[in-house]
Amino acid sequence: MNPLQAIGRVFLGFLGTTGRLTLFALNAVRHCFLPPYYPRIMVRQMIEIGYYSLPVVGLTAIFAGMVLALQSYTGFARFSAEGAIANVVVLSITRELAPVLGGLMIAGRVGASMAAEIGTMRVTEQIDALTTLSTNAMKYLVVPRIIAGVVMLPLLIFVADIIGVFGGFLVSVYKLGFNPSIYLQNTWDFLELLDVVSGLVKASVFGFLVALMGCYHGYYSKGGAQGVGAATTNSVVSASILILCFNYILTEAFFGL
Repeated sequence: MNPLQAIGRVFLGFLGTTGRLTLFALNAVRHCFLPPYYPRIMVRQMIEIGYYSLPVVGLTAIFAGMVLALQSYTGFARFSAEGAIANVVVLSITRELAPVLGGLMIAGRVGASMAAEIGTMRVTEQIDALTTLSTNAMKYLVVPRIIAGVVMLPLLIFVADIIGVFGGFLVSVYKLGFNPSIYLQNTWDFLELLDVVSGLVKASVFGFLVALMGCYHGYYSKGGAQGVGAATTNSVVSASILILCFNYILTEAFFGL
């Protein structure tokens, strides 16, 4: 019976963690619509998530666009379809690459930071001190980060869309010899509003997931420095997996037949 006990223990632990995470998420969303608010903390988190993450997201987007244009050319040249490179670049960047790669980079940079900060506050009993001072830790620590993630990640991804398309333009014009005006005209003619909107909606959902995972793992961390390290690792891994899963779900919702 020992193998069955182990399987049951893992399964029950998974169900317990899923239930606790669901209740945590519902509680956090509920508090997002209830006063009081902490605008100073919210603005600080927006600057941390948005402004300070812009170089990382920008570099990721521009090199993704450049590589995509180069790889598309090597493939389409076999079928004499080089003219479709502009279409492929703008479609891939706005729909998939910018929101997914940007979300993963934010998960590694911001999600880990949230988990480490809140986890340190948990193991040093600062969260208990907030409760003693009649301050709702959920509203003070979690809500500003979730709102900042939902608001700022779409803005980051919108900038990443522009930078990624510009990267494809640079490679196509200065390396592959495309006419710049024709390339830009093909990009503009092929781009649809739904392509951009779907990427921004994905970014908003990914921002929620990154902030939720960082706050959840930090909030329930235990065991001193080792527990904070485990919470940081778990937040990045779980946020990355959820981003990839929800990417398929949202793509199916927007473009599924």
